[in-house]
This record gives sequence, C-alpha cells and structure tokens, in this order.
Amino acid sequence: MHNSTDVEDIKSAIEHHGHTVINVYNIRQQRTNILLSLFFVDLKPNENNKDIYQIETLNYTKVRFEPPRPKRNIHIVHKSTTFPHRNIYKYTWTSPDGQTHKQIDHVLIDRIWHSGILDVRSFRGADCDTDHYLVVVKVMETLVVRKQAAQKFDGGRFNLRKLLDPGVRKEYQIEITNRFAALENVSEDEDITRAWDSINPLNAKLNPICHWLALLRAHHILHVSRIRVKENIKTSATDSLGMHEIKKYKPWFDEECLGFLDQRKQAKMQWIQDPSQSIVDTLNKVRRDASRHFGNKKKAYLKGKIEELETDSKINNISDLYRGINDVKKGYQPRTGIVKDEEGDMVADSHSIMARWRNYFSQILNVHGVIKGRQAEIHTA
Repeated sequence: MHNSTDVEDIKSAIEHHGHTVINVYNIRQQRTNILLSLFFVDLKPNENNKDIYQIETLNYTKVRFEPPRPKRNIHIVHKSTTFPHRNIYKYTWTSPDGQTHKQIDHVLIDRIWHSGILDVRSFRGADCDTDHYLVVVKVMETLVVRKQAAQKFDGGRFNLRKLLDPGVRKEYQIEITNRFAALENVSEDEDITRAWDSINPLNAKLNPICHWLALLRAHHILHVSRIRVKENIKTSATDSLGMHEIKKYKPWFDEECLGFLDQRKQAKMQWIQDPSQSIVDTLNKVRRDASRHFGNKKKAYLKGKIEELETDSKINNISDLYRGINDVKKGYQPRTGIVKDEEGDMVADSHSIMARWRNYFSQILNVHGVIKGRQAEIHTA
C-alpha cells in the first residue's frame, strides 16, 4: 500500500472487517526519514485479532498482515582493549598511593557499529578532581547531508533589552540618525535615482549593449547602498547596545576560581610524574582548598541572587522575578527520551514510547486488567 494512503481510510477498512483499531501510522526509514510503504496497526485486545492475518485485500489493494517481528539480540563488542597502546594510555584508574593501576572503565558498542570506532585511549592530564582518567573515543560516523546548503549565521545577537532604558534608546536614535545623514552626502555618480532615470526603454531597441550596461550599473549601485545601510545599522547597534552575552551555567566561576583550578591541575601532573607521599599530601591539600573556595563562591552567588529576587519582588518586577526563580530552581535538566519496555530493553522511538506508556497506564488504571493487544504491519504485495 502506497505511503500516500490516508491512515483514516486504512483504519475504516480494517474496522469494516470487524476489528477495533486504536492507532495506525506510517513507518519511516530510520536514517533518511522517508515514508515507506509500511504501516503499523495497533488493535484493541479482542478474541478475533488473529483473523486480521487472513485479510488479503484492503481498499482494492492486495496487502499482507504480519505479526511484530522478534527483537534482535544485541551483541556487545568490547573495544577498550582492541587498539595497541602503551600501558599508561590503557589505565583508567590509579589508587591513592599511586602504586596500583587498573583498566576498569571500558567502551562497549553494538557489533554492527564496532567498525565506526577508530581509537580508544585514556588521557591522564584531564583534571576532573577524581581518581579516574578521562577515556576518549574517536568515532567515525556517516551523516546524511542535505542538498540545500545551510545559510551561514554568525550567532551574534544585539542586547535589545537595553532599549528599555530611555537614555540608551535616545543615544541609539542619535547614532543611527547621524549615520544615515552621512549616506545622503553621496556624489552624483552614485546617485541611485539618477542611475535609474538614465535607463530609457527606447535605448533598449537602439543600443541594447548600452542599455544593459546602464541597468547593470544601477543594480550595482543599489546593492552597494543596501550594504551600506545594513552596515550602518549593525555599527550603530554595536556601539550603543552591545552584543548579547551568552548565559553562563556557572556565573560565580571567575578568574580566581580559574587560578585554583590551574593549581589543582599542576599538582595532579606532579603526582602523575612522581607519586610520592609528599606529592600526594600536596595534591590532597590543593584539592581541599579548591573545593572549599568553589563552595564559598557558589554560596556567595546564591546569596546575592536571593537578594536580587527580593528586590524584584519589592518593586513588582514580576518578569525578572520569575525568570530568576526558574534559573535557581531548575538549573540544568537534561531531557531524556528513552524508556524501558516490558522486557527491560531501551526504547527510543516516539511511537513505541507512546505505546509503552499507553499499555503501562492501561494495566494500572483498568480494574480487570488488559490483555496485550496484537499489532500488525501491512506490506505491499
């Protein structure tokens, strides 16, 4: 059945055979996201669900219903010990005394994709304030590239919130007015109006070459003027408003914190080269000092943030108040779109996730329980 077939027509045709359809959707190709001539059918639990496999014609089209295919067994491949490296690049953990080294952090991947991993090694110099080393994997992945090239975007944004200040808004108006006034003092040779007036339709028949050159010159002058207007607007906005600063995840992390971080990195590098007891004691002291300083900085930042929220509440600045509360309350929350099915396997497809939640709540909320329904796929003959 063609992928352009309406799912409502398929649903009506299946219900005509005595089945109750919950959902029908078109299946897409996993990599290219192209609609295939396959449809997934979810039926309501009933005794006659097996009769759907006997249907051979649907909407004057020869079709075939198949049960869900069994899940493929995932074969995991261990890639951490595949590549030849020196032992110092294989160890991922070192004991506090610096005498015992172990490779306890590994990289596992499905056997189908194992050829995409080019190299696996540990980096001892990466400082994360832990006794484990950073394990880096070099991966080669084939991506689907769109035919239309994406437009380049520098990512810079102007701080338009400054326009709420009357003084800044007045300064911006004066700045851009002066710059546009300078554009009016152009020479007669670059006057756009004169260039367009010089194009006479009668000259197109008498002298087409001169007419074409005049038209080309007018377009060039117009293009140059447009660029000048754009640059004047951008320059005025940059001088008066400035660029929008990217929000930092840790605003309290300043140059002083960076100094403590550098000291901790240097102490760790000395410990890697010479794991003696004196070096270990120095490293532990530097770690304690850095952690204490980071904690004090974070507490001071939160205290100032709370005082700022109290000030916004007193002056009825509701927008900034709620924005600040959400920043402090939520913080960093990564989105997860993966759930486990009834067999404990990970499911990432949106339709499978919705079906899993539907079955889960049906089993919880229904009093007499729910029998697992049959699902079928329609294949073209």
